[in-house]
This record gives sequence, structure tokens and C-alpha cells, in this order.
Amino acid sequence: MNKPIRVFDLPYFQLEKYREIDIFSSKTDGVWQGIKTKDFIQRVNNISKGLYASGVRPGDKVAMISENRLEWNLVDFAIQQLGAVVVAVYPNISDNDYEYIFNHAEVKLCLVSSDLLYQRLLNIKDKIPTLQKVYTFNSYPHIPHWFEMIKEGLYVQNDIIKDYKANVSEDDIATIIYTSGTTGDPKGVMLSHKNLISDVVSSEYSFPITAYDRALSFLPACHAYERVFQYVYIYMGVTIFYAESMEVIGENMKEVKPHIFSAVPRVLEKVFDKIMATGEQLTGVKRALFFWAIKLGEQYNEDETKLSAWYKFQLKIARKLIFSKWREALGGNVKGVASGSATLQERLLKIYLAAGIPIWEGYGLTEAAPCVSVNCIKRGLKIGTVGIPLINIDVKLADDGEILVKGDNVMKGYYKNPEATAEVLKDGWLHTGDIGVFQGKFLKIIDRKKEMFKTSGGKYIVPQQIEKKMVESKFIEQAMVVGEGKHYPAALIVSSYTNLLDWAKTENPDLINLPKEEFLNHEKIVSKIQNEVDSSNSHFGNWEKIKQFAILPNEFTVETGELTPTLKLKRKIISQKFDSVIQKIYAK
Repeated sequence: MNKPIRVFDLPYFQLEKYREIDIFSSKTDGVWQGIKTKDFIQRVNNISKGLYASGVRPGDKVAMISENRLEWNLVDFAIQQLGAVVVAVYPNISDNDYEYIFNHAEVKLCLVSSDLLYQRLLNIKDKIPTLQKVYTFNSYPHIPHWFEMIKEGLYVQNDIIKDYKANVSEDDIATIIYTSGTTGDPKGVMLSHKNLISDVVSSEYSFPITAYDRALSFLPACHAYERVFQYVYIYMGVTIFYAESMEVIGENMKEVKPHIFSAVPRVLEKVFDKIMATGEQLTGVKRALFFWAIKLGEQYNEDETKLSAWYKFQLKIARKLIFSKWREALGGNVKGVASGSATLQERLLKIYLAAGIPIWEGYGLTEAAPCVSVNCIKRGLKIGTVGIPLINIDVKLADDGEILVKGDNVMKGYYKNPEATAEVLKDGWLHTGDIGVFQGKFLKIIDRKKEMFKTSGGKYIVPQQIEKKMVESKFIEQAMVVGEGKHYPAALIVSSYTNLLDWAKTENPDLINLPKEEFLNHEKIVSKIQNEVDSSNSHFGNWEKIKQFAILPNEFTVETGELTPTLKLKRKIISQKFDSVIQKIYAK
């Protein structure tokens, strides 16, 4: 068949090009069970008929709130085939956000995965006048099940769906994705079929995989990052395996033996922390070899011509004795791990690459559908950057360093928000709000334009760069730099309580039985964190150095409101929540 021009063309393209492939696979009763592309398409068409019977028409907004599962993808394509618009919503946002998004998008029908999500919507349904029906994927007594909707469509003629599909244009809106809202209300990014398909084609060129490989999916498909990756997998003839949950992701890796998966830095950091915790338990020669390999990894350079013969010899031994176990834990077949949404620590990236685990760090944003650039073997890799812009996507820097993007992948605009659209779309260029520099052909992200601030002395502070260096310490889990309009920058620090306890067992065993908050505020612990901050400070100018800090007892999370669903810091919320702590810092 011809190349796909609308998102729902992808399964048909796969069926034609890669026959007898499982498009998706999931675990049921302990067994991985795949679904053939032909059967998947049949189910999509039946769901389209059910949606049509429920009154869904072109331009209507249909929402989905669910974890990754087959039903999500079935409904995603089924909605689009009717010319309706998918409103993909995170399961872990607040009821206030649900209410805002549903009203703003004028959602007509919604499908959710569980009774808990159904009940949350039921509690606010009276405040959403456009919402007519809500169905669940899971089956519960007295709650509308999505099979009821599908059953209603049994008598809808196939030709009706065929005609609706034929009338969908590549310029029609396929989805509205609401941005995380680090400041103010979420904005609805309108992405057309052309936007998404163009980014699929641009991304495919840089992917390391080939037809009939396996991909493991565990990031939320409601986010443009994972969603477009799934579209790329379908386009390339790769079977997508749904991880059961983050709790058993390790087991799923060993079972599926994936060739590729996407992750965010926080996940890769957590994996590394577990590896380090295992290393700490070793003794004797095994312990010495483990930490020798880690130190070796920290010295890795992606340009192997700059590595000495002696280093390469040692690395070969480390990969065989130590790092091979890391690769086995990921299934042993990984060709590439895509990392995006935030910056990965350079130290970790070097260690992973030295271990023979190819982390390909990239850059993008929802408004660009979302992929813009990536480090990869095909086009080049440079640690500390987000790679080379993808094919068919133009990237340039404004006079102030802001990254500007142009291409068919750039969004149509923000839904019902022409003012915000006009602010970021100018002469065909998307103004990303990110500050960058080019190192040769490689793009490096410095900070968010709106997150940079000045001290009272008029010096610019770039918080992300400082935070990134601070969390390289194994004793600092999270950090947020503050100090706009103040004499100097300071930091709110979430320490690694587990690693500090391990350190204290050897250095200060009298501390380990203290209550957590007392432990974290003990002068010896504060002194230890100060040493880590001083080490980080050595990389920055005097005006950028962290002069004071406060140690917070609890981690920033999505559930407690400090992180967006994509794990970015909600700086305004954190600043408000810990205002008294910040005031105390500057009162010293």
C-alpha cells in the first residue's frame, strides 16, 4: 500500500508490509499473548462502529484515561477513523485538572480503565455538561462496560465506517494533548495526522531496530513521546509488548528480551541506584571489581578513537565480568534505549554506554509531535548534547539562544487559545522556550527560557545546569535551585536517605537509629551534603555557586503535586509549598 498519511493508516500499512506479525502482545494469566495485525484492525473497526452508534461524529472529542494496555491503542485508532479527536489524559492528575480539561475540550464520551477512575469522573460529571457517557475497560457490576458500547455498533454497516475513514484528511486534528501545566492551566496541543506521521517518518530514520524486533512499552501512551514511539514501532514492523507494571519491569525485561524501549531519566536513575545498591552488598574481590568497573565507566568517551589501548583492554574485561550482567538484566538483546523528557546525568550516560547499553538521548516537546533531535549511531552521538536534528526538521537558534523548530511535525496550535498560539508560532517557526547552543552539528540544551532568573546583582542563573550536576551525587536524589532577586542562589535538596544510611553505618553508626527527619538534619549529615554541594559548585562561576541549602524529608512526586506527569519540577508549586523553608534559607 501507499505510505500512511493518517495515523490510523499505520496498522493497514503494517498488515500489507509485514504479514503474520503480532502488532501487540500482553501478559494474561502468566502467558504472553499476541494479537495479529489483521485481528487488531477488525477489532478497531468494531469499536469505531460502537463509537458511531454512541453518537460520536467527526470533530467530537473522546477522552481516554488508562494505563498502557491493548484497549488504549484499539480505541486510539477507532476514534481517529471517525474523524473524531482523541483527548489523551493522564490517570494520575488531580480532579481539578480533569474538570478543566474535559470542559475546555468539550469531551463528549470517555473510556477509563478502572472503577476508581470511573468513580472520580462520576464525582465531577455534573460539572462537565458535555460529557454524555463513561465506559470502563475492566468489568464491574453496575458500571457501564465498553463492550456495551461495541455491542451497540453491531448493526452499523461497515460501509459507514469506510466512508468516514475516507473523509479524514491528513490536516485534520488527530489528538489534543494537554501539556503538564508547570505554570497555569494546561494548554491543549492540537496535533494533526500530518504532524504525527511526519514525526514518525523523521524518527524512524534514527531508530536502531529492524522489522520483527521486540519493543517493551511502560511509559504512559497518553504522552506524545511514548505514543509516537509506538506509532514508529508499528510503521517499522516491530511487536510492542506491554509491561505489566513498573514493579515487575525487571521480570518482563528478561521474558520479552526487548530490542528497544523508551524511558525517562528518572527511570534510568532508579535502575542505576538498584545496581549500585547491589554493588554495595558485595564483599572482597567482587566488590573491588564492581567499583573498578564503575570508575572505568565514568571515564568513557563516545569517540573511541580517544580511548587508549589500555583503557579499551580494561573495558573489555569490565564488560565481560561486570557489565554483561547488566545487559542480561535488560534481556540481553537491547539495541537502543531512548531517553527523553528531561536531561540525563552525563556520568550515568557514560557508565551505561561503557556497559554496552546504548542510551540514545533525545529532545522534543509535545508541540513538535514531539521528537526534534536525537543522539544515535546512525547520525552521530555526543555526550552532553541531545544529538542532531531529525531529518526533515529544521532547527535554528534565536538571538537569545532560544531553540526554534520548523517542519510538518509542528502543531496546529493550542486549542481555543489563539493568544498562546501566537506567542509560540511565528512565521512558521515554533518558539520552544528552551535555550540551547550548537556544538558543531549537535544541539545542547542549556535551560528553559522561563526558568532562568537573575540574582539581585543582575547575574543570570541557569538552574537546570546546576541541578543536573548536583544530582550526579549518589547522596542527592532531587534538587531545585531558587534565588530569583536574591543575593545568591540556594537549593532545596531531597537527599538519598538510603544511601546516607549506608554511609552512616560505616562512618557514623550512632546516627542510624535516629528518626528520619532528625537524621537528615543532623550536623554530620548536613556536613556530608555540604561536601557534595561543594563538589558540584566547583563546576560553576562564583555567582552560580549554591551558598545555602535546605534538606527536605520527602521526595518530590506526581502524587504530592511537585512533579508533572512527565516528572518535571513544578517550580512555581514547589516554591509556594516550601516558601517558609526558602525564607528561612535567606534569613540566615
